Amino acid sequence: MDFRLTPEHELIRESAYKFGQVEVVPDVTARDREAKSDRTMLDKMAAAGLLGISIPEAYGGSGTDYISLGLACEELERADTSARVVLSVHSGLHTLTLLQWGSEEQKKRWLPGLASGDKVGAFGLTEPNAGSDAINISTRAKRDGDSYVLNGEKTWISLADYADQFLVIAKLENADPKPTHAAFIVERNTPGFHSRPLHGKLGVRSGNTGQIFFEDLVVPAENRIGDEGDGFKVAMSALDHGRYTVASGAVGIITACLDACDKYARERKVAGEEIGRKQLVQQMIAQMVAGRDIGRLLYYQVGWMKNMGSRHTREVSMAKWVNCKNAFDAANSAVEIHGAYGYCDEFPVERYFRNSRGAMIYEGTHEIHTLIQAEYELGYRSDRPLKCTLPPWE
Repeated sequence: MDFRLTPEHELIRESAYKFGQVEVVPDVTARDREAKSDRTMLDKMAAAGLLGISIPEAYGGSGTDYISLGLACEELERADTSARVVLSVHSGLHTLTLLQWGSEEQKKRWLPGLASGDKVGAFGLTEPNAGSDAINISTRAKRDGDSYVLNGEKTWISLADYADQFLVIAKLENADPKPTHAAFIVERNTPGFHSRPLHGKLGVRSGNTGQIFFEDLVVPAENRIGDEGDGFKVAMSALDHGRYTVASGAVGIITACLDACDKYARERKVAGEEIGRKQLVQQMIAQMVAGRDIGRLLYYQVGWMKNMGSRHTREVSMAKWVNCKNAFDAANSAVEIHGAYGYCDEFPVERYFRNSRGAMIYEGTHEIHTLIQAEYELGYRSDRPLKCTLPPWE
């Protein structure tokens, strides 16, 4: 086994780090206070080539491997979760799923614009009454000749007000008492579509989150991704990609906590001694280091499996489950180390704490991933082969 990153990996890591520190960090505290998202951030990420990571050159992407996407997510979340969310949604949930399930005509039609950032993609699965039980979504799609008519709503949709197109999962109306699902690309400018922002979030305040609505919205059959009945498989594939980006981003939060705590523990003195000399402070920092290093190994493994074209549902669930919990624990300890200053936004650790809590909910709650891991171990869950796989990196 060779655990060394390639020179190309190191270049991507450094580029994503510099982007985060230059374009995100300087005004993130102000935007977080005002709960103000910045649409121009997507254009800056596109100009930096970040939105085309892990998309083959044949479709206008950078041609870099899937580990590269994880490295970029780690460094962007080191700056702020809102920056990583863009890659999670645009690249992970939307673009990689289209790469996996789209026909050749669909990939040629949509991937170049997504890779360049001329178009921004998002994902629509969660509904007001269907989160962890996603199979019970209420959004309906009714076949009407060469089109489908969609009615329903989705909530907690990242980039809801900014995305140009959405990968939407809906139930098919038919005679079967258990309707099958289908996946569609819905474009924003389609009549019957509108979005609305959500306000009052605990964390990721500088990111755009909202609801999207479909009212007798007509989608041409050529916009269906996969066959009728493939919708739920498409959704679960998308979550595999999204969970990878969340797991790698969680390592970025741990690293950011270490950045802040290393500095503060050396500067802050009690009775003339740096608090970094205190064993209880060292214990908390050591746990952060363990979480960071374990987290990298977990998401590097998943990235390698993606490169090989291997199914990785169990492994990416493990990475998401472990890394997000460790990120939350690291942020909690970072607040503790900073004491009263950790409880205000003069220092960034309170933002890390709020942001890290969300990652234990989206892309599968902490409890859902606990059950997934137990069911794999007990033999209650196993992976069936998919007819569409993510193309291995070459």
